[in-house]
Amino acid sequence: MFRFASLTPLLGALVLLAPLSGQADTRPNILLIVADDMGFSDAGVYGGEISTPNIDALAAEGLQFSNFNVAATCSPTRAMLMTGVTSHKVGMGNMKEIMANNQKGQPGYETWLNDQAVTLPTLLRDAGYRTYMAGKWHLGARPESLPNARGFERSVALLESGADNWEAKHYLPAGTATWVEDGQPISLPDDFYSSFYYADKLIEYLDSGQGSDQPFFAYLAFQAVHAPHHAPEAYVEKYAETYQEGWDAIRQQRYERLTAMGLLPRTAESVISSDWGTFYDTSPIDWDSLSDQERDYRARQMAVYAGMAEAMDESIGRVISHLKASGEYDNTLVIFMSDNGAESTVLTEIAPLFYRLRYDRDYAELGRRGSWSEYGPGWAYASNSPFYSYKGSPFNGGMRVPMIMRYPAVIEPGSRTSAFGYVTDIAPTLLELSNTPAPDGEYQGRKVHRIMGTSMTPLLRGESERIHAAEEVIVYELAGGIAIWQGDYKLVASRSGAIAARPDALLFNLRDDPLERHDLSVQQPEKVAELMQAYHRFVNEHGLVEVPDDYNAWQQLNRNAREQLLDRHGGKLLLGAGILSLLIGWWLYARFSRRRRRAES
Repeated sequence: MFRFASLTPLLGALVLLAPLSGQADTRPNILLIVADDMGFSDAGVYGGEISTPNIDALAAEGLQFSNFNVAATCSPTRAMLMTGVTSHKVGMGNMKEIMANNQKGQPGYETWLNDQAVTLPTLLRDAGYRTYMAGKWHLGARPESLPNARGFERSVALLESGADNWEAKHYLPAGTATWVEDGQPISLPDDFYSSFYYADKLIEYLDSGQGSDQPFFAYLAFQAVHAPHHAPEAYVEKYAETYQEGWDAIRQQRYERLTAMGLLPRTAESVISSDWGTFYDTSPIDWDSLSDQERDYRARQMAVYAGMAEAMDESIGRVISHLKASGEYDNTLVIFMSDNGAESTVLTEIAPLFYRLRYDRDYAELGRRGSWSEYGPGWAYASNSPFYSYKGSPFNGGMRVPMIMRYPAVIEPGSRTSAFGYVTDIAPTLLELSNTPAPDGEYQGRKVHRIMGTSMTPLLRGESERIHAAEEVIVYELAGGIAIWQGDYKLVASRSGAIAARPDALLFNLRDDPLERHDLSVQQPEKVAELMQAYHRFVNEHGLVEVPDDYNAWQQLNRNAREQLLDRHGGKLLLGAGILSLLIGWWLYARFSRRRRRAES
């Protein structure tokens, strides 16, 4: 594992002496782009039919990963991305929305980026970088955890897990939607559309630094393609006929393309649900069993999703065009990735009345202002082609994501890698490439967590085919879902009601079986025991608080939402309940009085 401690004095001196020497700062600019809930195969360069020419161009100019892994949900991924430290130490041991009762208030489970974490933008700012952010934050709303307090000189941010893409409203019954700029609440413009707005703001911030000799770190964190799915109608109409064949056909077509590209080895004739195997949970609905009207509606839902992805890609292209026009692009390291796999949850089934009253769900309105569109497990299963499962799951469908790095000074254009990579590896990589020292357990007089990831620079330079040593063990846990990697092996276990619970751990050899079809746990019980021992060491070392045996993520989501409503509106709810009780009492008294008078007469 890469360590910075021995290099700290030297790198620090170089950083400080560079401006004094009168020489231009040649360190790379950094543009980190994160899509939200984008499936592995959505982009064209990953086999998808969605038009993503700008993402595809990044792959043609850089390095495309086929085995890069993140947390299965957004805020834990973002916490590790910003710190290089496991989410269990920096405040996001579980998502706030599904936090188990026994985890609440525990160290590492604060639900905001805690003070034991030093962020990547903070370290880059200290080293002389200009630091900008536009997009979704989801790392806490307290003042000490806002982007402006965690290293960003300029920032505009959605603080919560998601929101409407056309206007300022949250997508969950108990949620709020808050945007801040440089730490202060703002109102959105009348022409707000999330992807366009975030690209505009980032370009504005980049323009504000024109003429500076300092390199920049820019974080562009889209709401796309998180539900609700929204896109201008022209983008949706482009896909009006694309999805009439259904999710099975799209999934198989994507598998054919991505294996023909050589992105993954071909290990199955079919990747549709009937070929998944006996230990997997319920398959998506049979497309042919749907009525013509239902198929049209669901095809429109996916068209909206595709239009939203294309609008995001176009926004990426506008930022890149701006960098080219300003002469900054050739010296810019660009990273594109998703924060987790595609989302299968159908929120309208969890809170039907809320979505019926708050949004328009008519076919013709899907994607437009005021509408609600989400595509459910059928299209999420197509988005995650060819992998099993979805966001929230420790299987590849939840965790293996598209990832591209482009930097001509280091990376050979048009290259690919199947090397295992993990989200905590990004921070040390960027620090090394920018000659920025990392704190060795202390920052400005306080104890902080050391970076846990491994620098990918030897891989990027073509000096190694691996990021992690074959014997190294990487442990992940979220909401009862467990993944443990070592070399070609991956162990998967789940105690969470968010996905099908597994009474036993499953073991896969991902080199031969990237689709996680063939469980080796019976044949190799010693490897299962070895990896589970590594998991228990991780639990003890990093303060992981395991969820209770009866934990169910969706039940916990409802429970936490009710608590949030009471915290925010408890007084009003009690007053309303009191008034309702008085009215009911008055009605019962009046009815009883009428009956008594009739009886007396």
